[in-house]
Amino acid sequence: MLEKSFGLLFFLKQSKKNQNGERYIYLRITVDRISKELSTKRLWKTSRWNAAAGRAEGNNQDSKTLNVYLETLYFKALQAKKHLIDTDREVSSEAIKNFLLGIGEKKRMIIEIFHDHNSQVKSLIGKEYTPATLQRYLTTLDHTLCFIRWKYDKEDMDIQLLDYDFISSFSFWLKTVKNCNHNTTMKYLTNFKKIVLICVKNGWLIRNPFLQFKMVKKEVIRSILTEGEIQKISEKIFVTDRLNHVRDIFLFSCYTGLAYIDVKNLGKNQIVIGIDGELWIHTHRQKTNSPTRLPLLPKALQLINKYKTHEMCISGKHVLPVLSNQKMNSYLKEIADVCGINKPLTFHIARHTFATTITLGNGVPIETVSKMLGHKSITQTQHYAKILDTKISFDMQALREKLQ
Repeated sequence: MLEKSFGLLFFLKQSKKNQNGERYIYLRITVDRISKELSTKRLWKTSRWNAAAGRAEGNNQDSKTLNVYLETLYFKALQAKKHLIDTDREVSSEAIKNFLLGIGEKKRMIIEIFHDHNSQVKSLIGKEYTPATLQRYLTTLDHTLCFIRWKYDKEDMDIQLLDYDFISSFSFWLKTVKNCNHNTTMKYLTNFKKIVLICVKNGWLIRNPFLQFKMVKKEVIRSILTEGEIQKISEKIFVTDRLNHVRDIFLFSCYTGLAYIDVKNLGKNQIVIGIDGELWIHTHRQKTNSPTRLPLLPKALQLINKYKTHEMCISGKHVLPVLSNQKMNSYLKEIADVCGINKPLTFHIARHTFATTITLGNGVPIETVSKMLGHKSITQTQHYAKILDTKISFDMQALREKLQ
């Protein structure tokens, strides 16, 4: 695209209504010698106007205020030109004038775009997204709408009004009104940021309001079970079958690292003979669709065999009879109380326990653990190594022996 001649000039234009030396200030936009004029709707005296500079003269407060306004309008005209270039549209004086007046540009609304995005996610469930991902975006949309009502008293907003103040105020609202912790707030803002980037990539939004906003999560020390606590749970005989049942499912996750939904969906066709002739689990994590390949430890295999004849497992569709996540976590709290374990026992702790106590704590290399957990990057696995004192002890003991 050839560079076009471009000019912006503020000038005073005679008004029939004002005969006392005041004239209206106009902006002349010139592109390739074709000009269009735009009224600023401001009046100014000719005696206090610098025609060469196209600005008000003097150091009086009214002159300074007017010049700030004209500079802002000047900058918006430059932004309009850049927007036309970025969106591969013809740069003309007419197009810049229309942009400044808001003519011909369809208003893009935040909530409307968010709804469209969520509809696409819903259509791609099972192909690119999971129901949990859709629910995450639906919750973020609901929070966004409630925030706009709270701060702006509107049902929707033009994306052109998105700025740093909107993002920082949204963060404040999530932490105070919705009582979200810092990391949860960052998760919701990350979801909202995807909508903002859609607007930027489509050329609907010139600037990314997230540019100066820090999206840093705080490191969380996750709870894990020690070998002693695992043994205490394993050896405990509960008075009700439901607690024994839930305990077994929980221990299976401790010995495989599978998340709740992946244990629930595990079928017999996903248990295969591995490269070493032993039984392996070959599956995909529902959360990320990343492949998981892991050899079955003897204790995990014992639990599978224990439930072979269970009514939910006979067909082969399920390897274990898994209850709802809500019931599992409720019963796990009961198990923790009975066993005297003063930790917030949830199903997800089993996955953390596999990564730490069961594998890293017994010298399994972090690269291997990362593969078995189905992590896409070893960085996701490294935070487990940080919280494991036994790994430090293991490595230092090897060093002691070497130095001796």
